[in-house]
Amino acid sequence: MRRVVITGVGLLTAAGTSVEEFWGNCLAGNSGIDHITLFDAAKYTSQIAGEVKQFDPEKELDPKLVSRTGRFCQFALVTAGKALEDAGFGGLQPLPEELQRRTAVIVGSGIGGMDVFEEQHRRLLERGPQRVSPFFVPMMIADMAAGMVAIETQAMGPNYCLVTACASSAHNIGAACREIQLGRADMAITGGTEAVIVPTAVGGFCSAKALSRRNNDPKAACRPFDRDRDGFVVAEGATCLIVEEMEQARRRGAKVYAEIVGYGASGDAYHMTAPRPDGEGAVLAMQAALADAGMSPSDLDYVNAHAPGTVDGDAMEAAALEALLGDAGSGVSVSSTKPIHGHQLGATGATELVVCLMALRDSVVPHTLNCDNPERDYGFDLVTGEPKERPVRVAMTNSFGFGGHNAVLIVRSA
Repeated sequence: MRRVVITGVGLLTAAGTSVEEFWGNCLAGNSGIDHITLFDAAKYTSQIAGEVKQFDPEKELDPKLVSRTGRFCQFALVTAGKALEDAGFGGLQPLPEELQRRTAVIVGSGIGGMDVFEEQHRRLLERGPQRVSPFFVPMMIADMAAGMVAIETQAMGPNYCLVTACASSAHNIGAACREIQLGRADMAITGGTEAVIVPTAVGGFCSAKALSRRNNDPKAACRPFDRDRDGFVVAEGATCLIVEEMEQARRRGAKVYAEIVGYGASGDAYHMTAPRPDGEGAVLAMQAALADAGMSPSDLDYVNAHAPGTVDGDAMEAAALEALLGDAGSGVSVSSTKPIHGHQLGATGATELVVCLMALRDSVVPHTLNCDNPERDYGFDLVTGEPKERPVRVAMTNSFGFGGHNAVLIVRSA
């Protein structure tokens, strides 16, 4: 199959809105998690989140476009524009005509426009059905991020959205690679977006006892692999990537971040929200990604773990990594960056793939912030305390979602 490379990156996170700002905060341990300001969370058991601060869509997009899109869709449009500019296409504008029919747009979201749903439901109750916006449904549905990016860029290739909870963006990137590998597209705008800091969503996660309650110390709340972890910290944001067939990228002299060499997916077939305790589903996805890449576990240098800081999730992933890596574990560095940017749900896989790209570029592995007391001795090189300088040629990122959805991506230095 044809080879696929990453040539553009755009992101919006609680820890930064440019790649260099974001990466600098990952290495410095500067967390973007803080108290919720987007609504009054005083009555919630978890009152902290990773918010994209000072986001003004009208400074980034046409006001008419803003008026008919939800926040998650606005995030996608802005990050797609950033990625296109980074790749040399001038931002959010029509692509060169020769590329339009060969460019896919595959952008996912775990939840979509829940803020739109809340606002329109409030209108319905307070002002009646005639006051519900005619744009309500298209503003809310999760596939509209991909649809609107395609409209703005005139990309007429494969266009869809995979919704797999917290694995959404990883699955969408994997699907975009397949479209290019199989010759159905030459380029894709892909990734994930989420705008979930809204009362209903946060309330639901609180009721499920999924979120950290460390409200008095937000920046220390997310504690992957730590014995004192008590849940994840929800976050919003988006990351979009430009992925291209390698020869096309070479012909146009594009900057190449890395080659995507492996994609694996599996299901836990176990529970709506809890991971399979023995980690078999996660192992299957990682093995599939390695097989796709033609690699063995010993070829890995760095794994960006899903590890959101939940008791069961982190324990499962640690067991799965140990089962996968075996005797090679001591040579594979592992960390989670969610204490920096929070858990962006359907966008987090794409954001964490950017972490892998930067680790490849700079030969440094970011540390796991707040893992002050690892739960046990792990059978891999868990990086804590400070970043670790080391050669990084191959990196893997894991994404696991409610419903037992597992997605794994592997990138190799270009």
